[in-house]
Amino acid sequence: MKLMKLDAKALYHRAYEVGILLKGLDGVVEIIGGMALFLTTRPEIRRAVALLTRAELAEDPRDFVANLLTHMARNLSVGTRHFAAAYLLAHGLVKVGLVAGLLRGLRRSYPVALLLLAAFIGYQIHRLFLAPSAPLYVLTAVDIAIVLLIWREWWYVKSRRRKP
Repeated sequence: MKLMKLDAKALYHRAYEVGILLKGLDGVVEIIGGMALFLTTRPEIRRAVALLTRAELAEDPRDFVANLLTHMARNLSVGTRHFAAAYLLAHGLVKVGLVAGLLRGLRRSYPVALLLLAAFIGYQIHRLFLAPSAPLYVLTAVDIAIVLLIWREWWYVKSRRRKP
């Protein structure tokens, strides 16, 4: 029984480490994406999406993902683009900072990460009610999973520190 508990603890810790590293990588990608959105124009975005989806749409004109991307690029307003760029930059910078603190094991990083990610999740849910978006649903689900892993790891770290 104790062996199973150790395995479960190790599994949760490994999931935490992998999740945090992926969150850091995701943060870097979000920073790059946010900068790219700020620096590109709507016609450039439409051309890039057309170039990326052309082969898939030629093969299957009903391809869901290719059509979704094309539709999103066609209907992307300046306000939405600026919101997405600012949000990606802020979200990415916060994630990279939090991941650095969490990987160093800084005790304050756990509650700060939980609070900030919960705030992002709350805002993402608000945005989903206003304008449903498949990518935002995925981002929100991943953020919820990461919050649960951070909470579990924080609880584990606190319980280990209390033991003599």
